[in-house]
Amino acid sequence: MHVHYGHLVRILHWCCDQTMTEALDKLDLTASQGRLMAFVAHRGQLPTYARDVEAELHLTHPTVSGLLSRLEQKGFVELKTDPKDRRSKRILISEKGLACHERMHAVILENESRIVQGFSEEEKAQFAQFLQRAIDNVCPENGQSKKEETKA
Repeated sequence: MHVHYGHLVRILHWCCDQTMTEALDKLDLTASQGRLMAFVAHRGQLPTYARDVEAELHLTHPTVSGLLSRLEQKGFVELKTDPKDRRSKRILISEKGLACHERMHAVILENESRIVQGFSEEEKAQFAQFLQRAIDNVCPENGQSKKEETKA
């Protein structure tokens, strides 16, 4: 019997994605809005602008503008005029946005725990190595950067 590994990976991704979608739905957010907020939250004190979001998430300017507008209306982010360049708006995550980001992070941790439930520590390490090798095999340019992030 032939195993379709890509299909299994897709099912696992879908299951994790569904859990996140349910958590975001309760907060009246979409997955794209959640990814945008996660990016801004991870940048911490670094000034963040729409162009940074566009580059990181590979989205167009109109798409990012729409996402930011909806997130601002819902109180998850604030757009402030940059004191150094009055034409630019800095994206600041609000307290409500930080609380949402913490919830999203908790969902990710819950998913990761469930993925390896019942695995020994050795099996967890092997699983991570196998996944990384598979990534390196299919997409070597992405695999190396992810490996370095994992070590940090």
